[in-house]
Amino acid sequence: MAWILALILVVAGVVGTVMPGLPGPILVFAGVLVAAWGDGFARIGPLTLVALGLITAAAYAIDIAAAALGVRRVGASPRAAVGAALGAIAGLFFGLPGLIIGPFAGAVAGELTVRRDLRAAGRAGLAAWIGFIVGTALKLTLVFVVIGVALLALFLR
Repeated sequence: MAWILALILVVAGVVGTVMPGLPGPILVFAGVLVAAWGDGFARIGPLTLVALGLITAAAYAIDIAAAALGVRRVGASPRAAVGAALGAIAGLFFGLPGLIIGPFAGAVAGELTVRRDLRAAGRAGLAAWIGFIVGTALKLTLVFVVIGVALLALFLR
């Protein structure tokens, strides 16, 4: 029964990584944890779980930082970068529309507090959105690293 629950959690986590509304990386980690528990922690031990937990945490940090870094690459103000990060965090509560609009709106609002140039603010917003897309791709990559490490631990021991 633990293996079925683990598989369901991992699949839901992969879906949640690209479709907002589900905490994707956390669900994948929970699935790995259930699989480890189901095996009595014989093949996926505490050290591996700690490493996978750190990778899971990094997936979230990358997701938030990517929008802010995208803004900085186009020469926007630090306020635009902070706005993009805050917009990404706020967007988490509004599902897919929030995650698409949040970083963009936050960067635009932050840039407009420094410069009253709508074009520069729009560029900052677009850079934040591109950063969000790149961050999602990196987060998905880390989710597959977690799955790969777990599978290697399960089948190579």
